[in-house]
Amino acid sequence: MAAAALGLLASAGAPALAASTSPGGSAGAADPIARSADRASAGQSSADRSSAASAHGSARVPLGISRQAQGSGRDIAITIDDGPDPRWTPQVLEVLRQNHVKATFCMIGTRAQQYPDLVRSVAAEGHQLCDHSVDHDVTMDHKPVAYQKQQILDGKAMIEKAVPGVAVNYYRAPGGAFTPDSRAMAAASGMRPLGWSVDPKDWSRPGLPAIVATVEGKLPAQPTVLFHDGGGDRSETVAALKEYLPWLRAQGYTFTFPQLTTP
Repeated sequence: MAAAALGLLASAGAPALAASTSPGGSAGAADPIARSADRASAGQSSADRSSAASAHGSARVPLGISRQAQGSGRDIAITIDDGPDPRWTPQVLEVLRQNHVKATFCMIGTRAQQYPDLVRSVAAEGHQLCDHSVDHDVTMDHKPVAYQKQQILDGKAMIEKAVPGVAVNYYRAPGGAFTPDSRAMAAASGMRPLGWSVDPKDWSRPGLPAIVATVEGKLPAQPTVLFHDGGGDRSETVAALKEYLPWLRAQGYTFTFPQLTTP
């Protein structure tokens, strides 16, 4: 529960708050595949909610899962998961550079540890960093709070070690497997829990037409779109971004980062 999470954080000492960017609008629709209702939340007690609220107040980062882009108009946030990868991350960075787009890279801690130069390249080009746990355990929402703490805080530390002084502003649970505890721990360490509102399932390699059809379909307000630069062959993702980013700009979208705060 969140109370236990906060006790663990207190004993370890919460990291300093991450730097913040401009706030956006209100929360959006639920993630289509994320377990964002928090599997444990149905049994959360009032004491747990009170403790979570305390964490929220102390960290000044909302506990709610961010699923919208910052801004109030035709704004969109591109997020890139599961890297860094020595083959695909440079290709994704090149496409983003060609289209003058800044994205949010959700990095796995062990991958950041293995490829620190890629972490530095991402940060140097002005993209945001997001903690995607130590090793992408999609079952961590079923694990003890101490294990969740280790996955979240150690993952953040691995990314920070590669780029000292650069903020890790978001935490995205593997597979969207958030719990009230994991959200409380992320917020208390200065990271906004990050979801998504559009998932083209590029990780499953459904083919370029399927990816493009999903991302060019009816978009929710201020969408946050999920792509991947790690975890396998990402040639379809690179091809989709080459087609999708110019299309978005032609539709009048402005590229921003996911919401960090609420109004």
